[in-house]
Amino acid sequence: MRDFSGDHRWLSLNTATVRRQGDLAQIIEACARHGIRAIDPWRDQVATIGLDRAVRAVRDAGLELSGYCRGGMFTSDAAHRIEARDDNRRAVDEARALGAPCVVLVVGGLPQYSRPGSVASKDIAAARTQVDDAIAEMLDYARTVQMPLAIEPLHPAYAADRACVNTTKQALDICDRLDPQRSGALGIALDVYHVWWDPELLPQIARAGKDRLLAFHVCDWLVPTTDILNDRGMMGDGVIDIKSVRSAVEAQGFDGYSEIEIFSNAWWEKPIDEVVQTCISRHRSVV
Repeated sequence: MRDFSGDHRWLSLNTATVRRQGDLAQIIEACARHGIRAIDPWRDQVATIGLDRAVRAVRDAGLELSGYCRGGMFTSDAAHRIEARDDNRRAVDEARALGAPCVVLVVGGLPQYSRPGSVASKDIAAARTQVDDAIAEMLDYARTVQMPLAIEPLHPAYAADRACVNTTKQALDICDRLDPQRSGALGIALDVYHVWWDPELLPQIARAGKDRLLAFHVCDWLVPTTDILNDRGMMGDGVIDIKSVRSAVEAQGFDGYSEIEIFSNAWWEKPIDEVVQTCISRHRSVV
């Protein structure tokens, strides 16, 4: 396992971690101040400053990307499916313009939550079938520009509103069905917040292998958790054995960034430089 204690060369900042402290340009400036070499920006943050400006800001700061958040939210009623398809194609185009290594997919839950205005449904099996079909269609488009797609399994608490793919096994099953040749076009984004609890996690990481492990996200699970979405912990403040998960991922050959992604009402209230400095310190000592 790589030694992170001496520097933060392999730290990437997911820009959601400081989304309330500034726009994407200001976040990039903070990363430059603190010697952070990579980010994973969110589409809404890119849209706020404009894609062309975002591309220039990333380039001028000499940053790499560890991913692009996010595509997905595939599930919808029939009236909204072209909208979902076109939106995901735009995500691929934006990722390519920014030089991202992959588009992270949060696949969607029940259609009324994934695509507002869709007819309500409680059929989660149908939602999962629709996710398979939509990823297959998106994959065909993404291959034309050589943009890998990374399915992110989310904690089961999000099954209804954000993602009906909830385990690493589910995500890898989709990969195996749609990309049996393991071409590198389809893999997973593994976020410890969502998968740390899973008794099958380690064998599924071994099953994934290097070619399916496209992104690795870190934060921590607080006890008690007061908000399932916006109360993630800074690494070291919760119960996740982050090093053991990273060790398993790196044992498969993963040698990319450890991306810090913290949705936290508490951390969003702190100054951006304090948050970034804490991320660097915890990346060296805990990740």
